[in-house]
Amino acid sequence: MPLQNPPAQPQLELPLTGVVVAAGEEPRRITLGDRIVPYLLRRGARRTIGLSIDHRGLRVGAPRRTTLTEVEALIKRHSEWVVEKLDEWRTRRRPEPITLREGTRLAFLGGELELRLAIGSNRAIWGGDTLTLCLKSGVAPGAILEKALRERAREHFASRLAPLAAVLGVTVPALALSSARTRWGSCSTKSGIRLNWRLIHFPEAIIDYVVVHELAHLRHMNHGPRFWSLVEVGCPDYRAVRVELQRLAAHIPHW
Repeated sequence: MPLQNPPAQPQLELPLTGVVVAAGEEPRRITLGDRIVPYLLRRGARRTIGLSIDHRGLRVGAPRRTTLTEVEALIKRHSEWVVEKLDEWRTRRRPEPITLREGTRLAFLGGELELRLAIGSNRAIWGGDTLTLCLKSGVAPGAILEKALRERAREHFASRLAPLAAVLGVTVPALALSSARTRWGSCSTKSGIRLNWRLIHFPEAIIDYVVVHELAHLRHMNHGPRFWSLVEVGCPDYRAVRVELQRLAAHIPHW
């Protein structure tokens, strides 16, 4: 199952920022998929509930007598569309691509990784907090860098599976890497778990949370109270870590 947020319980949440609230609009939040989504609700003289998404985020118009339960039920029925459109706008606002050159620094496991460029046979050499990309003449470094980061990500993820699975009391599953743009992890009782290789840019505590989340799905293929209780066993401060994951996701490097 895709990585999702916990039910509406006391928790740390992303603040509603960067949104101008007009008169008559009520700022609210709703849990959809892997995030808490802020939205603005305006009730007025209309006959149906309408959803709109632009650079300001999700806005909902509803008849005056419509209950909040009815409004949020409609949002959830169209959650895939909402998330897709929000991601499209987020992608449009992505930071500028990083230029890969001598001395470029990338976020890596809570620290920084410095790139070195050299002439060679298209391979990567790790050395502490540096990564040397040995490139043939005219070869761009992007693909070689991604291959090296994927390999290191797989090694790190694999090293965390056994100890975290033991904490949760589940069998160590098969591991595969993902390149998904909107999911950090997914789980299948048949094929195991998939983890996004880009997690390698994040601190180890955040990676552990995603691993714990997917391992917990081996016991509970839902996001009910028992699922979150099990997540808490492996990651006691998962609420705060989840918020930090959402914050860092907006600054993930790309090239």
